[in-house]
Amino acid sequence: MSGKDVIDVQRFLNEHPFSRLQWLIFAMCFVIVVLDGFDTAAVGFIAPSLIAEWHVQKSSLGPVLSAALFGLAFGAIVSGPLSDRWGRRGLLIGSVALFGVASLACVLAGSLTQLTVLRFVTGVGLGAAMPNAVTLVGEYCPDRRRATLVNLMFCGFPLGAAVGGFLAAWMIPQFGWRSVLVLGGVVPLVLAAILLAVLPESVRYLVAKGKPAERIRDVLRRISPDAATIQAFTLREAAAGPARKSDMRLVLSGSYIVGSLMLWITYFMGLVIFYGLINWMPVLFKEAGFSAGQSTLLSALFPLGGVGAVVCGMLMDRFNATKVVAGCYALTALSVYAIGQSLGSVGALIGAILVAGVLMNTAQCSMPALAAAFYPTQGRATGVAWMLGVGRFGGIAGSFLVAELSLRHLSLEGIFSVVAVAGVISCVALLVKVAACRDIPVVQPVEGEPVHPGH
Repeated sequence: MSGKDVIDVQRFLNEHPFSRLQWLIFAMCFVIVVLDGFDTAAVGFIAPSLIAEWHVQKSSLGPVLSAALFGLAFGAIVSGPLSDRWGRRGLLIGSVALFGVASLACVLAGSLTQLTVLRFVTGVGLGAAMPNAVTLVGEYCPDRRRATLVNLMFCGFPLGAAVGGFLAAWMIPQFGWRSVLVLGGVVPLVLAAILLAVLPESVRYLVAKGKPAERIRDVLRRISPDAATIQAFTLREAAAGPARKSDMRLVLSGSYIVGSLMLWITYFMGLVIFYGLINWMPVLFKEAGFSAGQSTLLSALFPLGGVGAVVCGMLMDRFNATKVVAGCYALTALSVYAIGQSLGSVGALIGAILVAGVLMNTAQCSMPALAAAFYPTQGRATGVAWMLGVGRFGGIAGSFLVAELSLRHLSLEGIFSVVAVAGVISCVALLVKVAACRDIPVVQPVEGEPVHPGH
């Protein structure tokens, strides 16, 4: 059998132009991330209407606001091993359908308890969808463009939250708060039907699991006609795991456990910063003497920095990706600290918030690409999902941290200084990952034999 009859599937992706199929996969996963951002933030958009219609206290909304975050963590942690065992496609379609149905069910909720339960279920679907979208896009990307495209996809999350805010501001006065949940349910269900019709399974997953060569060839022919003459496929990993290990056994194996823990710590601390500030900055700035309107506008500057992730992705594709992201977290810590030192000048405060938002969102949006590049195919979905799942608890911790600091009457400068420490911890954790994981083999076959017809 000639060399042209057997080909490494990643080499095939590297050597051919980015096809319409790959752009289609990217576009569908980008929409999933946009919907994730929209639905995650939806309950915040409707909160004032809930207070008015159901005559509840603001403090009573705590469980509703946090339910989706717990669901996100649970969905991410559970979906990763299932995806590595059963495939990316089915889990992705099922999770999109789940959060669509759950969002529609929220429309029928008649109490905070019912809404809390349904928001948790919505979060489970959202949490399962995100890591599978990241994994699928990453496994269809050529090596030289993976970080750029995954980071670009993750820009959809703040975009979804921002667009959702504008739509909610228009829809709620016109159609009521339930219309936001209807939109957040109908669109995912339509998308799930489209995914069912056109979305292929990850070709790298098919090879790693030894699926029939005919099935792999059919997918690759949609990328390039050159695949028609290939008789067998193999897969070699840029960072391979211990032979025959999969799921959590690989993620927590001797070669990967330190890197996994450092990724979890990094993402956790990043969300401590993000949710701690995004949830509390309006209150903190109002206490600093700004009006309610000024406080809201100042706080809205923080999540606008996701576009910086594209530039970071380009740097990650050219240089040591872990060190690039570590640098972003170090600069995030400095800029968050600068917010607390700039309260006396509106111009300096605006600049500090914008810079902090760009750096924070850039670092956080770059983490899924970093994790996807760290793990081999047989444990990639699990590795990415557990990082995202464990990290979600950082969002919960960040909100409670700032609340506790406020109760202890710490100064605003002190609060921002404490939150900035989380950025330092993230930076240090990534540098530890660099030092501890430098000995992982660069190239090692994931399967001992190529996939032949009929296997």
